Amino acid sequence: MTRYTLAATASFGLETVVRGELEALGIKGARTEDRQVLFEGTAEDAARCNIRLRAADRVLIRLAEFPVGDFDQLYEGVRAVRWRDLLGRSPAVVVEARSAKSKISSVPAIQSVSKKAIVDVLSQGTAGGRLAETGPRCTVEVALRGDSAAVCLDTSGPGLHKRGYRAARGEAPMRENLAAAIVLISRWDPARPFADPVCGSGTIPIEAALIAANIAPGIFRHFTAEGWPLFPPAVWQRAREEARSAERRDAACSIEASDRDPGMVEAARSNAERAGVGAMIRFRAVELARFQARGQYGCMIANPPYGERLGEEREVAALYREMGALVAQLDTWSLFVLTAHPGFEKLFGARATKNRKLYNGNLRCWLYQYFGPLPPSPR
Repeated sequence: MTRYTLAATASFGLETVVRGELEALGIKGARTEDRQVLFEGTAEDAARCNIRLRAADRVLIRLAEFPVGDFDQLYEGVRAVRWRDLLGRSPAVVVEARSAKSKISSVPAIQSVSKKAIVDVLSQGTAGGRLAETGPRCTVEVALRGDSAAVCLDTSGPGLHKRGYRAARGEAPMRENLAAAIVLISRWDPARPFADPVCGSGTIPIEAALIAANIAPGIFRHFTAEGWPLFPPAVWQRAREEARSAERRDAACSIEASDRDPGMVEAARSNAERAGVGAMIRFRAVELARFQARGQYGCMIANPPYGERLGEEREVAALYREMGALVAQLDTWSLFVLTAHPGFEKLFGARATKNRKLYNGNLRCWLYQYFGPLPPSPR
């Protein structure tokens, strides 16, 4: 089976999380670059990664990398790719481009030149020298950085954070793959209690439940490469069967989720049902100050409001103080809070054991990590 250089893209700060997931899938030799993890694999590996990676953004096939200083070099480099072998004769080609620190800075021009190079290859020998573009959609990414260009083929389509379960959303929802990444960073074990006392639309506890039951995040959705001749249907069928055989839907765990807004709690419950984990999460409508976590040696993960809107600062400051008072009573628990608020630690009342810079969309945040004791080892 043909092997490719594949890239699992990731948000800044999550590259090592994605690499750990690849290693857990048995993929060896993955190497981390800025916002992506590169590895060698087959079409079947690409299908498995699309279906099972929790923290990645997309899965790409890297087709070429070459030096570029002008548009002629860009055209020739893109044209040299074996487009017919990859895409067939009449794909609907879409080119997306970006440029950083390159002499060629015009993104529309990069897209136009690259598209022309691809069409010139695919239209050779066709009637009138035209490309019909009646076949499956194929998105080509052309990325220029400095004096180098990389050409990739996007196998995912819509970002992998779009699991398909979140019909109801809060005002500022966290992306599903970021929520999953934070759960993985926390090293939560389903044998320990889990809680989110400001759950909003339920993304964090739902992702925790999916991890506990080992339900693949992409098991129910479609991927753009499923329409390509390069990826026969049997590849996707085997990848889905493998994912379903690894599920643990009877996994025993304690996951608590609450919010002060009863409407959001109902929305979160509905999202959890759609994700197939409704029975695994206990939802409650309760103020943070009255939240009571059950059990010892638990893990609490929260994405509270950041206080960005005018007039919210006082309310958010009070919320952070309440969170500090709550966690002070949970001396065996670990806490992970994602926020962009610069004064979080002062308002919370304690310095974090560790913090990590992450991005919630385009907003720079910090993941404040407060490590509690681990549960005693069984004799």
